[in-house]
Amino acid sequence: MSLLEVRNLKTYFFTPFGTVKAVDDVSFDVEKGQALGLAGESGCGKTTIAYSIMRLIPFTGKIVGGEIYLNGRDLVKLNEKELKLIRWKELSIVFQGAMASFNPIFKIGDQISEAIRYHENVTKEDVMKRTNDLLELVGIEHERANNYPWELSGGMRQRSMIAMALACNPTLLVADEPTTALDVIVSAQIMDLIKNLREKLDLTMLLITHDISVIAQTCDEMAVMYAGKLVEKTSVPEIFKNAYHPYTKALIKAFPNLKGPKQDLEGIPGNPLDLMNPPPGCRFAQRCPYVKETCLENDPVLTEVESDHFVACHFWKKILAER
Repeated sequence: MSLLEVRNLKTYFFTPFGTVKAVDDVSFDVEKGQALGLAGESGCGKTTIAYSIMRLIPFTGKIVGGEIYLNGRDLVKLNEKELKLIRWKELSIVFQGAMASFNPIFKIGDQISEAIRYHENVTKEDVMKRTNDLLELVGIEHERANNYPWELSGGMRQRSMIAMALACNPTLLVADEPTTALDVIVSAQIMDLIKNLREKLDLTMLLITHDISVIAQTCDEMAVMYAGKLVEKTSVPEIFKNAYHPYTKALIKAFPNLKGPKQDLEGIPGNPLDLMNPPPGCRFAQRCPYVKETCLENDPVLTEVESDHFVACHFWKKILAER
């Protein structure tokens, strides 16, 4: 049994203009000790999956179908009281924007220690020591515990957010675009930190990002989303070497390869799909160079085409033959 099992997840947002099918029948697993990177364009449903797992969907949204098992327990069926006992203790998250995630009127140390005080019966001295140790663990002097969020740089706030996420030694860490709004150097430092913490603490992680180079550096497996659907999933080396889905191939070509021969980057023609009124058939069909009539009529099923390599495409055999 996997640590995290997402089964046929459907999360929709209900607006005055219609229903947005942000996540539409998505399934995947994350094994204990593994890091899975979830990639795709902005608006494809990646963050909605993170918030569905945490059960933090905004009030306009709702999980309308599927199950989310953590250690065999279905998170979808838990009430808010039960969820409070799980969040931060078994399941924690690094949010996109640390400044918006921290309360600006409380000190960093107090906010990190709050989860420890809530979940564990420990003395004030023990809480203070663990808070200081957590800050040191992520590369921040423990004296900074007395600072307010607005007194720290963007990189330090993000490190503090990681420290808070690790406060109660969670079973699963969800990192939702952890380098958003950070410059290139600080982003690299944060990802190096996450990678080192994974190895040191044997973390199980779901990393959500639009940057596939980040996944290549830090994850074991990669899953690719497009327009609310999962289109491909396999190991990181395999997906970069033998991508089957046209969208995955296009996504890889849109990023520079620093190790291989120089080549021009290729953009993906067309525009992302409107998830309020998705057409029948494959959701990538309108932008796909392999599109045929069956693509416009029939939604492809995620199929295991090789060992632990899953693809949702009618023409994966044709793509394989063209290699």
